[in-house]
Amino acid sequence: MSLEKNKAIVRRFVEEFNTRNWAIMDELVSPDYVDHEHQLRGLEGFKQFMTIEFKGFPDFRMTIEDMIAEGDKVWVRFRETGTQTGEYCGLAPTGKKFDMTAVHDFRIVNGKVVEDIFSVSDDLKFYKQLGVIEPTEEAKKLFPRDLS
Repeated sequence: MSLEKNKAIVRRFVEEFNTRNWAIMDELVSPDYVDHEHQLRGLEGFKQFMTIEFKGFPDFRMTIEDMIAEGDKVWVRFRETGTQTGEYCGLAPTGKKFDMTAVHDFRIVNGKVVEDIFSVSDDLKFYKQLGVIEPTEEAKKLFPRDLS
């Protein structure tokens, strides 16, 4: 497939993800899908994980900030936002919002997302915004910009 078609597949994947259109995911995500960060295998594993995410963050949204394609890979820098109004991975609802950046490296084969090869997100910022962790006073002195 062309680079532009691969990018269009990822754009549509994000649009449908944001509208929670699980039925269309059968067309966009391979049954053999692998997500290395979350150790997910298969389309059903992906759907189950996303159901957990959306229970914790019903307004979770990804916005594409940048996208680069080469070969069968598409790299995307996302802005991710949401409010924790439900339980998430054992954490009671905090009612707090998060706003962070994440980068994903997707592999596209025959018009479907087959792999989330690599992803990077600022989990420290995520948990800090939820109020789950607090920096020490020494850390605040050492890294005032990063911990504000």
